[in-house]
Amino acid sequence: MKGTVKLNSVAEEEKSRFVLLAEPGPGGLVAAIAAALPRLLPGQREQPARPFPPVVLPGSKMAAPGPALASRRSVRGRGAGPSRPPPLPPREAASAGSSGPISGSGRARGYGGAQGPISGSGRSGESRLAPAPARLVRKMPCVADWLNSPLSIVQGIFAQNGPSPDWEKKVTEYFTEKLKENNATNWVPSLNDVPLHYLKPNSLVKFRCMVQDMFDPEFYMGVYETIDPNTKTRVLHFGKFRDVAECGPQQEIDLNSSQMVTSERQTFYCVPVPGESAWVKEAYISASQARVSPSTSYTPSRHKRSYEEDEDMELHPSKQKEQHMGNIGDIHGCGEPKRLETEASAGHQLISPNCSPPLDLNFPLPGEKGPACLVKVYERWDNFKVNDTLEVYGILSVDPVLSLVNNEDRENSSPLDPMECMDTVEEQRVHSPPASLVPRIHVILAQKLQHINPLLPACLNEEESKSFVSSFMMELSPLRAELLGFLTHALLGDSLAAEYLILHLISTVYARRDVLPLGKFTVNLSGCPRNSIFTEHIYRIIQQLVPASYRLQMTIENMNHSRFIPHKDYTANRLVSGVLQLASNTSLVIDETLLEQGQLDTTGVHNVTALGNLITWQKVDYDFSYHQMEFPCNINVLITSEGRSLLPSDCQVHLQPQIIPPNMEEYMTSLLTAVLPSMLNKFRIYLSLLRLLDYSISDEVTKVWKASLILTHIISTLPSTRET
Repeated sequence: MKGTVKLNSVAEEEKSRFVLLAEPGPGGLVAAIAAALPRLLPGQREQPARPFPPVVLPGSKMAAPGPALASRRSVRGRGAGPSRPPPLPPREAASAGSSGPISGSGRARGYGGAQGPISGSGRSGESRLAPAPARLVRKMPCVADWLNSPLSIVQGIFAQNGPSPDWEKKVTEYFTEKLKENNATNWVPSLNDVPLHYLKPNSLVKFRCMVQDMFDPEFYMGVYETIDPNTKTRVLHFGKFRDVAECGPQQEIDLNSSQMVTSERQTFYCVPVPGESAWVKEAYISASQARVSPSTSYTPSRHKRSYEEDEDMELHPSKQKEQHMGNIGDIHGCGEPKRLETEASAGHQLISPNCSPPLDLNFPLPGEKGPACLVKVYERWDNFKVNDTLEVYGILSVDPVLSLVNNEDRENSSPLDPMECMDTVEEQRVHSPPASLVPRIHVILAQKLQHINPLLPACLNEEESKSFVSSFMMELSPLRAELLGFLTHALLGDSLAAEYLILHLISTVYARRDVLPLGKFTVNLSGCPRNSIFTEHIYRIIQQLVPASYRLQMTIENMNHSRFIPHKDYTANRLVSGVLQLASNTSLVIDETLLEQGQLDTTGVHNVTALGNLITWQKVDYDFSYHQMEFPCNINVLITSEGRSLLPSDCQVHLQPQIIPPNMEEYMTSLLTAVLPSMLNKFRIYLSLLRLLDYSISDEVTKVWKASLILTHIISTLPSTRET
């Protein structure tokens, strides 16, 4: 490839890379390293450190010099991932020393995603460094390192195939095969579990999320060409999976090049699954084998760890995992998992350093925590829709340049001129939030999740999952009896109410006939004590059984002031979330025992109407100001009330307690601690599995069912006082 400088030996190449990692600022560190190089590499001449390449934005010829901070990160080793990369699968380890697809175009990473040429062949077998203290030198990414440096893999495939469309398909195939090997998905860090500042920029990550909004499609430079004005050297680059264009030193993008390819991608605004249970989060964290370390590419606002603490974390990785796991809580997952500096928000809003007003992360439920992400999808985005639950694998982008458009103090020096677009200030803040708060994920693979229960196989239709299902079906009857007994005790000895509660928990909308949803089963559990903690504990028990749930306290204040229905904000060009924007199979518990006398205003009437439509038709009418748009849903609704509920239901069951515990708090707590964790996990599998399994009704059962309906109708029409 043009512009590549070959070295005379492997030693010179290693020394050149070592110099690139040295801190360019004045001081004794660089001098000491430079003095040590002749001793480390006898007989070789020193080479001067290369300047860092400029940062060039897509579609722009303007360049800004990359700061020296990037080199400082490399010297301290905080932005390059773990000191020891995760073990590679056998095939990966076997090929780590062979020649990779990049044979003459190695790249050194600069600040903000800008890259420049490295002197050297780029072969993976020559990617080691000259001997030096471990804290001063990091291993340069090799072509086989698909976890920490996936862009190098993409670069190799692009270099082999050129600008032909086949290279994009081969990238997808490559990562698909890698993720199938030896449970490799567990080695990929998840944004749900790991703090953002612990993730290496441009590394492979995954995210379990719900599509909260879909932004307008955007165009980007899929393939572009750079030119050196002095030597007239031209180099082709790929723009896919990037937010910032790659451009070497003394180069600029040729916007009139015949090689340029303009492509289109779709941006989803994704949030963690609303109401996801604590035991689900804990199970995913326990299954993860990802190894991460602090990165200076993102600095938490609360406090900074010292250099010595970072060293201690690297030398003792067990401490790091303990901090990630936190206090898991009790054995049943009742406690919330502690995450070291992970929570992006204590509620809906964050104070952004680049924006004076608070940044609304647009979570559907109040008090939700976790990251929100801009997920950029490159293919088959028509298969996804709002409120879908996804698991995406992609390249993490937290480039600081993405935040420049929101910084009023830097507008004059920003390469992105806000006057060139017609977006309002509100729209810019929503669609281009600070990357430190709302990171970007460039999707390589995305799949729609059937469920989020970590105890079940991800896809029940695969052959490997059929053996799991068949073995579990063997113990279905005794397990149901155990679950019935557990819920009977929770409902104070009412076994009939426990039967109906099981039927409610396994119900799901399996089909729709015109506007009628088939399979829903909303239960009104009446007879609950008023202003008692009983309903709260019933919800806690349900929360321990289902993957996602939410308790809606139906008070006059909540009805009049809460935002139930999502609506379109045309000023910011986004969909503002509401409480009823939930993922499929979420359990919604409406507590009507807290309702007192009062008057509903216009908002309260609309909210009650929305709850009625949700229960009856399993749909929510989103407000688009000039019209309403129906969004079908599949949400299990349980209503707890003192008398008959004000809301519609499919069945009303009046609670008849057989046990009156003197201390309700102590009784419910002992009930949860009495059940074994293994049995509790089987309850969770039972309820989720029966929702997903296909079933059929025989002709004999259909005839008996029809006869029973006719007989019930005849009996209901007879006078109740008629003498026989």
